[in-house]
Amino acid sequence: MTIASVIVDIPASQTDRPFDYIIPPKFVDIVQPGMRVVVPFGNRLLQGFVIEVKETTDMPIEQLKPIHSLLDVVPVLNEELLQLGRWLTETTLCFMVSAFQAMLPAAMKAKYEKDIRLIEQHMPLVHENVRALFRDRLTIPWSEVEQTPYVRLLQKEIAKGHIEVVYRVEEKGKIKTEKWVELCANDEHVTHALASLSTRAMKQKQVLEHLLTARALPLKQLLSETNSTWATVQTLIKKQLVAVKEKEIYRDPYSNRSFSKTKPFVLTDEQHQALQAIGQAIEQNVHDVFLMYGVTGSGKTEVYMQAIDLVLKKGKEAIVLVPEISLTPQMVRRFKERFGSKVAVLHSGLSLGEKYDEWRKIQRKEVKLVVGARSAIFAPFENIGIIIIDEEHETSYKQEESPRYHARDVAIFRGRYHRCPVVLGSATPSLESFARAKKGVYKQVTLTKRMNDHALPPVEIVDMREELRAGNRSMFSRLLYEKLTERLQKGEQSVLFLNRRGYSSFVMCRDCGHVIQCPHCDISLTYHRVQQQLKCHYCGYEQRMSAHCPACQSEHIRFFGTGTQKVEEELTKLLPHARVIRMDVDTTSRKGAHERLLNEFGDGKADILLGTQMIAKGLDFANVTLVGVLAADTMLHVPDFRAAEKTFQLLTQVSGRAGRHHLPGEVVIQTYTPEHYSIQLAADHHFEAFYEREMMNRKKHGYPPFYYLTLITVSHVDALKGISIAEKIAAHVKKHLSAEAVVLGPVASPIARMNDRYRYQCMIKYKRETNLTTALRAIVEHYQRDMARGDVTITIDLNPYMMM
Repeated sequence: MTIASVIVDIPASQTDRPFDYIIPPKFVDIVQPGMRVVVPFGNRLLQGFVIEVKETTDMPIEQLKPIHSLLDVVPVLNEELLQLGRWLTETTLCFMVSAFQAMLPAAMKAKYEKDIRLIEQHMPLVHENVRALFRDRLTIPWSEVEQTPYVRLLQKEIAKGHIEVVYRVEEKGKIKTEKWVELCANDEHVTHALASLSTRAMKQKQVLEHLLTARALPLKQLLSETNSTWATVQTLIKKQLVAVKEKEIYRDPYSNRSFSKTKPFVLTDEQHQALQAIGQAIEQNVHDVFLMYGVTGSGKTEVYMQAIDLVLKKGKEAIVLVPEISLTPQMVRRFKERFGSKVAVLHSGLSLGEKYDEWRKIQRKEVKLVVGARSAIFAPFENIGIIIIDEEHETSYKQEESPRYHARDVAIFRGRYHRCPVVLGSATPSLESFARAKKGVYKQVTLTKRMNDHALPPVEIVDMREELRAGNRSMFSRLLYEKLTERLQKGEQSVLFLNRRGYSSFVMCRDCGHVIQCPHCDISLTYHRVQQQLKCHYCGYEQRMSAHCPACQSEHIRFFGTGTQKVEEELTKLLPHARVIRMDVDTTSRKGAHERLLNEFGDGKADILLGTQMIAKGLDFANVTLVGVLAADTMLHVPDFRAAEKTFQLLTQVSGRAGRHHLPGEVVIQTYTPEHYSIQLAADHHFEAFYEREMMNRKKHGYPPFYYLTLITVSHVDALKGISIAEKIAAHVKKHLSAEAVVLGPVASPIARMNDRYRYQCMIKYKRETNLTTALRAIVEHYQRDMARGDVTITIDLNPYMMM
């Protein structure tokens, strides 16, 4: 007897282990590890992942149930991805089923449907109203039953055993097909048929003649080219001359785009040395992690592409990760132009079906290279030759829901498995990566010069306190206004960066000082001018903007802080002739909006590109000669030990958008804290000096890379219960860890209430703690029942990037 060990689709401690099932004789040679199956679990059917096929079991055979059906014909997870799932379970404290689900596109997540089936032999006993529901059917979907007044009646019939509930497991993704018409008779037979057709059957004649040359054509195309109808084709089917078949087609997000082929550029000496070092690891099948530290515009992408070329020539595959959807259009274009149809693309801007089809292209080995955001790291390749993470310092590579993995760690796991190099590229590497390169854990390759030896743009810092003293109350300093006007006269383009969307940060009454808060979170509401709405960017709550203060009814209600909408409005007043494109979450929420806006700017249809973080990096426009940063301090005063690092990285990246081609660039940084070292050193483009200074601070206060961190967040609808649980957890952790570990808290989170839940957090700082994972698992298991009921939520992040 053959047994399958299955991980079932219930993310809970009690079910986070394999369950054994008998493989029915008809599936014996088909079921393999990595396939998804449908199995009976309790009184329902669930999806499960087969992780092992074996001949023996510790369970009594009579207690084992058989597998109900198969969801896959071939495994969706290969042996390496199954190993990776186990590793993620251990390192991120997630459930194994969550790790496996994270590796598949959303379209492959299971959809659980319920049907009601009438048991034939009991039909005469069933209540007439219920029998009428079924009419001439034996099975009806539960969704149809819910709409009727007979739910109570049905429950009684189910209890009597006259009717049963049947569970169905389906996929969300549907394969897209197209009807094709093909000849099913030989040429001689068709020629004979053509000769015998009457003069009135001209359309049949045209269709047959068309198919004699093409053999098979999509039905739509055939009908339009011969100007005939479906009835004509049906007549030919009856005569057994043609047949209609369904052919699977891919939803291609780039089908309406043409990419002109590009050739590799001649490399500079530094690029050549970098490629040589990476090429050696590719050639010798050695797993090394390279940190490619290169200034903005130094041509890191060209090195990536030539390294990928070496890998593809060896018949191997490559994965390239880019941090944000906004980077993807330009990156995709460059890779498609170089590598053509060998490229698959995976990012959040694609529809469910498009992602599903791109994933299937990878699984079927129809492509050799995948370019995408964080989840593309799980691409089901089996012969990886290189993994590249561009802008490796980006926080978007860290997943904030379970499994809380970092794409860099997954890349290194896969690189080790495939014995291939992993390349981390950035102009401003994360302190952890740079420290590892300094210690020799990673190999550092450096690009110190821009392409064509262009200088980095000069940066001027404007103290906005001085502007206020001089009577300038505008959000634009006099210097920035002058330079914007100058660019408009010259016909050059500018990029303006502001790290806030919306119209203003908060709304306050000038009489009583009341700030309009979100009723569900401890955070002020942001004003969005276009819809006249106040929105919470944490829970999504919205309300209409009122003309009066809700506390004292005063009319003196004013907007404070600056958002992208407000900047856009001010720009049109100051520079009425300037054409402005605004890019933020509000303007890019529609499918394809990112690419459309960037293409418009690239085609010179706007003078100023105004945006949030999404425009700060990776964009490459020849005509951009000015970059303005409107409020450099927005991120400096956030309760996060990485605040200075994130500010430095963002300023350096956004400065790097200017003067990338033949025209020289300039940067203006507006700030209220011009003396801060992260702003001063970003203006000097001096990463190493920033690294030394920041490392001193990290060492002094015991933060990464000198210590590891774990953040435990407890949220509860009842504030007292929440703090009580957080205190018990802190006490448990202190008891089970060594004296060297530092446990801070519990304290209220920086946003103490979110979505009507009170939040508390504990932080653990440690160097080496062998008992940590066991102690943390015990917490999850202890509170499992409370978490399942939704009373309490406990999240454990072993390498937190979000401190809020």
